[in-house]
Amino acid sequence: MAGMYTCPANEAVIVSGCCYSKPTVKFEGRFLFFPCAQRIDKLSIETITTTITTNRVMSKNRIPINVTGTAQIKIDCEEEESIMAAAALFANSNCSAISMHCTKNLMAHQSSAVSKMTVEEIYRGRAAFNEQVLRVASTDLKSMGIRIVSYTIKEVTDDNNYLKSILMPIVEADLSDPD
Repeated sequence: MAGMYTCPANEAVIVSGCCYSKPTVKFEGRFLFFPCAQRIDKLSIETITTTITTNRVMSKNRIPINVTGTAQIKIDCEEEESIMAAAALFANSNCSAISMHCTKNLMAHQSSAVSKMTVEEIYRGRAAFNEQVLRVASTDLKSMGIRIVSYTIKEVTDDNNYLKSILMPIVEADLSDPD
């Protein structure tokens, strides 16, 4: 007995089994399938926002800092190889499961970037820090079929007031400068 399946816009469907020599990805729309001879796996293609928090990670100058970043990730639907890699890992998973898996990976890359830069470089050169995390994490997540849409630092803090002590002279100079 045949059935009709409607694929919503926020989902990709991987169909396999009878009549398919290899799994096929279908996006948005309706298609006919045979439940007793074919299998349908769902894959969310929504953009997922995740918060990456790393605490007390040693910077290059041996100061433990806390960094909070935000990333937007998405299943890469541009290439068949990418979406099949994502399907193998995340088929029938919800967005929170995908997010949790990617967040752990991004935390490791964020920690690695912190350890390669001084606190001053991270604080003053946020764009360079963002680029370093993005460059390394993108390669890693691409192999899982995930694309990083954006990544940015939200907050850099420390538990020992080191940032406050190095920023105070800069703030005072800015306040005393009449320009």
